[in-house]
Amino acid sequence: MTALDKAYSAAERAGVPVSRETAERLALYVDLLKRWNPVKNLVSPHTLGEVWDRHIVDSLQLLRLAPDAKTWVDMGSGGGLPALVIAACLADTPGAQIHCIESKLGKAAFLQEASRQMRLPVKVWARRIEDVVGPELRQADVVTARALAPLAKLLELANPLLKTGALGIFPKGQDVASELTEAARYWTFDPRSVPSVTDLKGRIIVVQGVDRRTD
Repeated sequence: MTALDKAYSAAERAGVPVSRETAERLALYVDLLKRWNPVKNLVSPHTLGEVWDRHIVDSLQLLRLAPDAKTWVDMGSGGGLPALVIAACLADTPGAQIHCIESKLGKAAFLQEASRQMRLPVKVWARRIEDVVGPELRQADVVTARALAPLAKLLELANPLLKTGALGIFPKGQDVASELTEAARYWTFDPRSVPSVTDLKGRIIVVQGVDRRTD
């Protein structure tokens, strides 16, 4: 199966139709990820053998939850998951902008170079999340983070965007119930739990109406 075939297959599994141009961008991203990973440790090396299912489908499925969103903020972007995958799909959408926040300079350099080669509408912030979300970025359609922190901490980091109307989309693993319980100690919010297509025990938590508890 060619890289393009794998891209189309991944998109079909995620329920997100893609153009040939998008499939080509996704194939280029996977190639860049594999080439840079030994030096920059962008993702766990043992996951590269199943990169399409483990990473690309996992990222693509988030688009179904906010199909009209144009401005995405990805906290702790690391190797560009889900940010660069989402940007690859929105590259031909007028007004689309994806913000990648990654404080580790080596990973930020990969995000910059991959975005350049893929010709993506991406802005890379090589700074701490707290120095960008709120002080620099105050509004967005969606804020997301993958494998970054427990939900309670994500709500704290994303709060400047969530309180101005952004939708929070956070992929979670099998401990999602305990994370929701812990987050509810500090925040009031309206969560929706969506099954992941890549992990039977995984869930994608979609949140809005977030406010800090005062009781």
